[in-house]
Amino acid sequence: MSNDIPPQHQARQPGLETDMSPKPEFAPRFPGAGRLAGKVALITGGDSGIGRACAVAMAREGADIAILYLDETEDAADTRRHVEDEGRRCLTIAGDIGSESFCQGAVAQVMDAFGRLDVLVNNAAEQHVTKEPLEIDADQLERTFRTNVFGYFFMTKAALREMQPGASIVNTTSVTAYRGSAELIDYAATRGAIVALTRSLAKALVDRKIRVNAVAPGPIWTPLIPASFDPERVAEHGDSTPMQRPGQPNEVASCHAFLASEEASYMTGQVLHPNGGGVMSS
Repeated sequence: MSNDIPPQHQARQPGLETDMSPKPEFAPRFPGAGRLAGKVALITGGDSGIGRACAVAMAREGADIAILYLDETEDAADTRRHVEDEGRRCLTIAGDIGSESFCQGAVAQVMDAFGRLDVLVNNAAEQHVTKEPLEIDADQLERTFRTNVFGYFFMTKAALREMQPGASIVNTTSVTAYRGSAELIDYAATRGAIVALTRSLAKALVDRKIRVNAVAPGPIWTPLIPASFDPERVAEHGDSTPMQRPGQPNEVASCHAFLASEEASYMTGQVLHPNGGGVMSS
């Protein structure tokens, strides 16, 4: 089966959804059921890819949405329009989640705008292909961990000050946390850290009745892919999965929406695996 992705590359990180061909599929495939009615969800990296799909899916389920993004202004505005098309409010906030003060300020803006915070989706991430382990320098290592681990931790700390019993946190990790990656060593290490963070926070917050779960996508068609790999590699993205294609963001966001809702009320510390057929051992 062909994945129908032409060779392409974006010389910036993070990538832009507006420059991708074909465009990722983010729209929910089914009518909403009010699973998040009256809730407020804060989504990092919510301008595009999996984050955009989460924003629209949760809006369809009745939540008002706040999205955080670095500098992808056009993508963020487009996501806001799609959330508003679902009849929900959307707040967009630009900044770097690697800064703890930014994360604190972002949560304060959400509280000022909506008066509550019920769902946190830690999703923003970056990756840098490096084929030789000795070429991963301290700057790259810190940059990757600051976005992918520190940012998750900073956002969680800020959000927990406002979250009430019944709230939920959903972290985006990756199949690389389980399989490793020879070319994404530092990125895979951060994704493994997020699995451990998810399981640990779930135990720490169970008495507060706040659930913490994660989603570990396989190869998904998001801006991170053309921003990371060479054109030929991009054209082959997802071919190695049993389904022989990349997943679409809306095939992942349904997992986030489920874990955020009371349908997953007996789940905490768990990881879902939308990865095209790969079987994970843990």
